[in-house]
Amino acid sequence: MAPLDDADVLVLSRFAYLRRRAGDLVLESPRAGALFKIRNPKLAAALVLLAAPQPVQKLLESFPGRALIALLVDCQILFRIDPARGDDLRRAEGNDDLVLWDFHDLLFHTRSTEGRHANPLGGAYPYAAVMAPLPAVRRPWPGKRTSLVEVPAAPSRCGLPQLLLERHSVRGFDAARPITLAELSSFLAGTARVQSTWEGKLEELGEDSPVVSYAMKPYPGAGGAYELELYLAVDKCDGLARGFYHYDANDHALVAIDVPAPAFEAMLTGAEFAIGASATPQVVITIAARFGRISWKYSSVAYALILKDVGVLIQTFYLMATDMGLGGCAIGSTNIDLFARMTGLDFCTEGAVGQFALGRGGEPDGPRGA
Repeated sequence: MAPLDDADVLVLSRFAYLRRRAGDLVLESPRAGALFKIRNPKLAAALVLLAAPQPVQKLLESFPGRALIALLVDCQILFRIDPARGDDLRRAEGNDDLVLWDFHDLLFHTRSTEGRHANPLGGAYPYAAVMAPLPAVRRPWPGKRTSLVEVPAAPSRCGLPQLLLERHSVRGFDAARPITLAELSSFLAGTARVQSTWEGKLEELGEDSPVVSYAMKPYPGAGGAYELELYLAVDKCDGLARGFYHYDANDHALVAIDVPAPAFEAMLTGAEFAIGASATPQVVITIAARFGRISWKYSSVAYALILKDVGVLIQTFYLMATDMGLGGCAIGSTNIDLFARMTGLDFCTEGAVGQFALGRGGEPDGPRGA
């Protein structure tokens, strides 16, 4: 530990946070190699002072000893500043690389990977004794159903290497020639339809293992969980009414969901704005995750795995759209609150994690590979 002088000025790291863990109040930081259980209310109150820079001499009035202050500095919960330099606190902490990190990003990065925490990691099935696993196939939505016609698969017009070369983001769509229901059916069947289902027990949990259901889809999914669901905001589709739908991947059907018109328009407008399109995309696909399907099994890496699955699925969308001669574009921003209001689903139960615009493309208007 570096020695501390009474005149040294310290401040709380912007990455430090207090939270309840079981019956304890803990002080943590993604930069720290340890966490601190705070059992003295006076100490918790003293930490509030450190939201602003404080000299060590003043801190000694509230902290139970110089050694604890030095330990917090060593763990990067606190850091020194030079008041004479008038340092910006963000730039004063760490190096220039650290300046680029926001609190939540660094926390997610360190807590969903190995190396900087001692929490359970990976397929530990932390909730197997608490609740049953979520079913592999989502319970169908009530409402009017539009059965999708079985369309024979057409021969691929080009091999994978050529598909990868031809793939590009399309932000302009041909309003005079909307995508057809048959094309949408083929697109969904080729990218996200349930191909098979089965059940089994987990060897890792022995005789007490619950029966877990599984489903196979065309794209690879972490642990075979296939937690992703598709919701379609359809603006223009020949053969399908304008509206909001859930794709029932097991029955290969679209189920209409009644949503407020302003929310529906807001989703379409938001997608148009996000990709810089010249007009509303014909179909906006929201990728939602049933979070519990992944977190029931995985510790620490659950959300990271979901994001990886989203990336895999979006690439699958791109390749299928390219092969079918359609246009598509990944949408970088997703309004999780809007989706929650449209579906009535709690944002932490089944929430939006990605979006994709689909339709009959016009001329390429973005750099190839974007």
